[in-house]
Amino acid sequence: MVLAVVIFLLTLIFVIWQPKGLKIGTTAVIGAVLALIFKVVSFEDVITVIDIVWDATLAFIGIIIISMILDEIGFFEWAALKMAKFSGGSGKKMFVYSLILGSIVAAFFANDGAALILTPIILSKMRVLKLDSRSIFAFVMAGGFIGDSASNPLVISNLTNIVTADYFHIGFWEYTKEMFLPNLLSIFASIIVLYLFFRKDIPKKVNINLLKNPQEAIKNRFMFKFSWIFLSFLLIGYFIGDIYHIPVSIFAFGGAIIFLIVAAKQKAIKPWLTLKMAPWQVVWFSIGLYIVVFGLKNGGLTDELTKIILYLNNLDERIAVFGVGFLSAFLSSIMNNMPTIMIMDIALDQANLQNLAYANILGCNLGPKMTPIGSLATLLWLHILANKGVKIGWGEYMKVGFIITPLVLAFSLLGLI
Repeated sequence: MVLAVVIFLLTLIFVIWQPKGLKIGTTAVIGAVLALIFKVVSFEDVITVIDIVWDATLAFIGIIIISMILDEIGFFEWAALKMAKFSGGSGKKMFVYSLILGSIVAAFFANDGAALILTPIILSKMRVLKLDSRSIFAFVMAGGFIGDSASNPLVISNLTNIVTADYFHIGFWEYTKEMFLPNLLSIFASIIVLYLFFRKDIPKKVNINLLKNPQEAIKNRFMFKFSWIFLSFLLIGYFIGDIYHIPVSIFAFGGAIIFLIVAAKQKAIKPWLTLKMAPWQVVWFSIGLYIVVFGLKNGGLTDELTKIILYLNNLDERIAVFGVGFLSAFLSSIMNNMPTIMIMDIALDQANLQNLAYANILGCNLGPKMTPIGSLATLLWLHILANKGVKIGWGEYMKVGFIITPLVLAFSLLGLI
């Protein structure tokens, strides 16, 4: 157990640190190799991990490729400009509308898609509007938070959702039904709490005339119109796949390839460049980190977590929902939500309490917002902001995260009860 913990901590430190030349996927794979060398995990464990995560990682890559193509044709910029124009120059409305837009993007293009694509667009619009640093901080922090807090409604909304749905064989429609109300409460609570927290930093009025017309953002009109049809059929495909038990990655990744081919024929993108820019490192990151985490499972961590879960469930089912949600949130905040979702899924399976899987998802999707290391989306988000000249310190981030996250998580868990 001690050796498994040491390898996990070293891997996590290098994933967060990201020294020059060492990418997150490479770091996770090195950690996995060390776990194999020191016999913390076996080759059979590696096969088990690949079986658990292949669908989730391929689906994630597909969703990001689709997001990148939509970004290239101006889809998201058009949406952001529409949102700004709808505000009518009211800073408060713009703040709320930006959160609603973020929640929609997170639902259909995953929390990482919201971080990678929407954050730079929102930031650039805030600068065009000549907002001061405090107002920009309020908008980007709120946008970063909603990306995770609203990534619950669909299986495809978060990598953690796909992993859990695959692990417990939860169908697309079944998942959507169960998480509809919790996600709605999460969005509602997020908007209220974020607005109250940042109300002094939100400008009363903004000059929306400084922004260009939304139609000007569209770079390829055929692809823009085709996108709406494509996305509609893709969503229908997910539900059809649920009926015939087809893996979600078949539609997400397969759809991405079709979308890529159409966009290339319309000369809207450079296909090889899009494929090259896709986050392939996430594939190695998922497999590598999960192998390292399997070492913690072999060391007995899941057995201890199973005991805690059973104890909570014996007290009361409602206590178990809150207990599992906050336990997952705490673990996610200190050891990242990717390893947490797997370790908690295994523990719930051992406890034969699969009904608590949704509480685990909410905890793993919201809990990471307490610390900068909690999720891959947050690490990507901070990296993007730093490259754009917006530095957010750990203390500054956690001051917001520790106040807002527990309130929103508690409200979301009520939806399950």
